[in-house]
Amino acid sequence: MAFFVKSMISSQIKNLGLGGRSEEKSEEGSPSDPAAAQGMTREEYEEFQKQVIEEKMERDAAFTQKKAERACLRVHLREKYRLPKSDVDESQIQVAGDDVDLPEDLRKMVDEDQEEEEDKDSFLGHLQNLQNVDLDAIREKAQATITEIKQTAEQKCSVM
Repeated sequence: MAFFVKSMISSQIKNLGLGGRSEEKSEEGSPSDPAAAQGMTREEYEEFQKQVIEEKMERDAAFTQKKAERACLRVHLREKYRLPKSDVDESQIQVAGDDVDLPEDLRKMVDEDQEEEEDKDSFLGHLQNLQNVDLDAIREKAQATITEIKQTAEQKCSVM
């Protein structure tokens, strides 16, 4: 409770302008050199800053590469499904240097999908689909459709 009261009173006194001198002293006492503020020598600080900048550049390059890989995947999917192209994706690929390719995991998935589609499009794939078809149901549906067409024609045509 005493701490709370003391902090309230000291903040009010500082607002009145009576505590301004202590703030000036603390500002003058702080070192103007950022290296000294970090507790390093000037050379150590410069080396530290170089490392920070290099790490940032590496992170940015990795991020740009990942963005370009995702854009490449989107372009691939757009081509596969015949969707309109996106200028944003193409620009991201160009920013990364045009030598961007799909990541290995995604490449494997795409290759597996292509193999499955090729199997479905092949003659054997069509034969397998024919085995799953219920011919009796198709025959019954065709006969019902023909009967319905005949009835409709008899109703509308006086010659029949």
